[in-house]
Amino acid sequence: MPMSKPLSFGHGPQQPFKRLEVHKIAKMGSLFRSAEMTLCQLFLQSEAAYACVSELGELGLVQFRDLNPDVNAFQRKFVNEVRRCDEMERKLRYLEKEIKKDGIPMLDTGENPEAPQPREMIDLEATFEKLENELREVNQNAEALKRNFLELTELKQILRKTQVFFDEHEGGVNPTDSMTRALISDDSIARQSALGPVQLGFPEKQFDSEEYYPCFVAGVILRERIPAFERMLWRACRGNVFLRQAEIETPLEDPSTGDQVYKSVFIIFFQGDQLKTRVKKICEGFRATLYPCPEAPADRREMAMGVMTRIEDLNTVLGQTQDHRHRVLVAAAKNIKNWFVKVRKIKAIYHTLNLFNLDVTQKCLIAECWVPVLDLENIQLALRRGTERSGSSVPPILNKMDTPEDPPTYNHTNKFTTAFQALIDSYGIASYREMNPAPYTIITFPFLFAVMFGDLGHGCLMALFGAWMVINEKPLAAKKSDNEIWNIFFGGRYIILLMGLFSMYTGFIYNDIFAKSLNLFGSGWRIFNVSNADLKAKDVFELDPRTTQNYLGTPYPIGMDPAWQLAKNKIIFQNSFKMKISIILGIIHMLFGVVMSLFNHLYFKNRLSIITEFIPQIIFLSFLFLYMVMLMFIKWFVYFANVEEDDFVYGTRCAPSILITFINMVLQKRTPYEPNCQTSSMFAGQTGLQYLLFYIAMICVPWMLLAKPLMIMRARKQQHAYSVTHQQMASATENGDASQQVVGGAAGGGAGGPGGHDEEPLGEIFIHQAIHTIEYVLGSVSHTASYLRLWALSLAHAQLSEVLWNMVLSKGLQVEGWPGGIALYVIFAFWASLTVSILVLMEGLSAFLHTLRLHWVEFQSKFYLGAGYMFQPFSFEVILDSASQSKEEP
Repeated sequence: MPMSKPLSFGHGPQQPFKRLEVHKIAKMGSLFRSAEMTLCQLFLQSEAAYACVSELGELGLVQFRDLNPDVNAFQRKFVNEVRRCDEMERKLRYLEKEIKKDGIPMLDTGENPEAPQPREMIDLEATFEKLENELREVNQNAEALKRNFLELTELKQILRKTQVFFDEHEGGVNPTDSMTRALISDDSIARQSALGPVQLGFPEKQFDSEEYYPCFVAGVILRERIPAFERMLWRACRGNVFLRQAEIETPLEDPSTGDQVYKSVFIIFFQGDQLKTRVKKICEGFRATLYPCPEAPADRREMAMGVMTRIEDLNTVLGQTQDHRHRVLVAAAKNIKNWFVKVRKIKAIYHTLNLFNLDVTQKCLIAECWVPVLDLENIQLALRRGTERSGSSVPPILNKMDTPEDPPTYNHTNKFTTAFQALIDSYGIASYREMNPAPYTIITFPFLFAVMFGDLGHGCLMALFGAWMVINEKPLAAKKSDNEIWNIFFGGRYIILLMGLFSMYTGFIYNDIFAKSLNLFGSGWRIFNVSNADLKAKDVFELDPRTTQNYLGTPYPIGMDPAWQLAKNKIIFQNSFKMKISIILGIIHMLFGVVMSLFNHLYFKNRLSIITEFIPQIIFLSFLFLYMVMLMFIKWFVYFANVEEDDFVYGTRCAPSILITFINMVLQKRTPYEPNCQTSSMFAGQTGLQYLLFYIAMICVPWMLLAKPLMIMRARKQQHAYSVTHQQMASATENGDASQQVVGGAAGGGAGGPGGHDEEPLGEIFIHQAIHTIEYVLGSVSHTASYLRLWALSLAHAQLSEVLWNMVLSKGLQVEGWPGGIALYVIFAFWASLTVSILVLMEGLSAFLHTLRLHWVEFQSKFYLGAGYMFQPFSFEVILDSASQSKEEP
């Protein structure tokens, strides 16, 4: 690829200030359109590459391309360094697990240490190795000590619990008592009863052998295994054993897992070597631990004293071991956050260096990267800082490259605009340098939401919640919660704040606060000739605008008159108002989207699309639907309810329906009217104007359908003819014959010209344009109707709020006396919970999703292609944030 001259690092003494001002202005401009990007080639000396990439990672404005896509990840140059970083990270995760296990707080100072130099990796590795070995050794010693302590504790419990059993034996207790009867067969009981008490002790020693054969075994087993253990002994030994067991009251700690387990002591009496072998195998199968237990009382006392002494010594040693472990972990907890940052930065740098290529001399690394044009100076300064840090004398070289590839899309955002940009990016990443809808969404999104959610009280609750998150955003962000729902709310805190503020505005216009109204300026309506009895029997009245007796002629200064809240025909009046407002807002919103497409065509110098798409689209939408909006305003200004009888033509009875008028305009029919009204037109010449507008709008349909493909076909033919003539003239000049006939020229120019095989076929162009035309024409109707959701959800929200007031809260206001206070307290809590959960959260979510749909489909479909890909720079901040959010297993 051709490369331009390397960019200079120097500048004059006055240039930094000028460039800074231009940079700020350009960044503000790039909010409306993605930033201009360029592909650069970067040459770095091997010694300075690490430091330069480190500086670029801190800057976060460079997206590197992989120049080794066919090379295996294990065969790249810096794979050993990456493995070392993985090993260090594993050791840090092990330390972190042990620190969390002991509940030691990890110090987080909020510092962002720089990436260590490569030579510092050896010191970090040695530190982590020492800590891991020391901690593992301490853990192994502690586990061995705990295991020994557990054995001694179990032996102590055996010596204590079995003392009762031996006392019973020495007292000659008959083994056929109720505690052992279940484990002895009937035949054995009968035989032993005839012989007298069973002598449980040691048989006579075999004088020809030194082996000692006990008649019992004692041990410890998990408490939940006792029932199965008893059944197995019964079946395997046919009831010829005596089992006695007692529970250990205090739980014991498992040295392997650290869990608290409950165990029981048991002692089994039997006779014969065969039963002894069988009993021991059963104990082994149930993982019971057997311990020696002397029969002589003196030996048992002596062993118990020795066990107690050893337990005391073990407690002392265990305490010292735990103190040492705690000191090691406390020291590690002070630095583990910074260690994680350093290791992850080193790993990210070497991962990035693996994307580079080595030149033939093996002394220079070559990289290709996308960078914003406005940030080239900052990138150069970062490269110079990296070179100085590394001590290299060879400066890096940054060259601009020409490429036919589409650059990534990069929109400069801040904490306020990030959430709105995320809404747009969720639909699709903008194509390179395409108009960005996010700046306009900042206003239109909360406003359209507020049209559906208009309530002064509910909007105030939402605004207060958003304001609380905005005011406390730093401490809330520092907590780094794992709750996904909370993170969504916190990420959209500015959206929530604006939606609440706009909802307060529309609620003030609707004069609606928790299903009630505010009478700030005095109502323009009065109800005359109504007695107190009528007021008690009837709580709603119908307001008739034609009755001058009720209407005083003074309109409410702003918003709706509060008298409509008590009117019987309130819904009829608000339906008409909100439905017309929804259509007006929708047409304006869609027209704005079509105008946005003009800016795209002008920027990309697409004159053909302006002629064949923008002009017919704006004419079609304006001559039909914008004309319908104008009829609404004309009707509002021309026709009135309280007119004199002489002006009957300008009364509400003669006012034509906008919908019927528009339908008849499309069907080319005349609107019917009463004879007394004289005409169905709102102004002179309306019928002729409607015919003209409709015919022009219909002409726009074939204009959008055929103009672009036909003009492309004509341009290709002209280009093809020009290419053939040009090649003929060149061939004639070379042969010395300027009058040579054209032979085979078409074949020569067909491959490389505009009509070659590399371009889109005309058939596909016709199909694409037909789809685009049908989508726009039918979409103009369906999208206009789609904006009626503004009216529908607003009406539903107001009615649901009124239902909650009338059916819940008003019940508490009807109770008199001191019980009324208690009832109101309880009912208000219930009403408040329903208001927050249903009207604010559920209705707010519904209005949010409908608003999102209006922007994605009705607005952005007019100009937004969204076929680009995101600019993903190499940034330590992004890497560390993603690493902290992901749950890594040690």
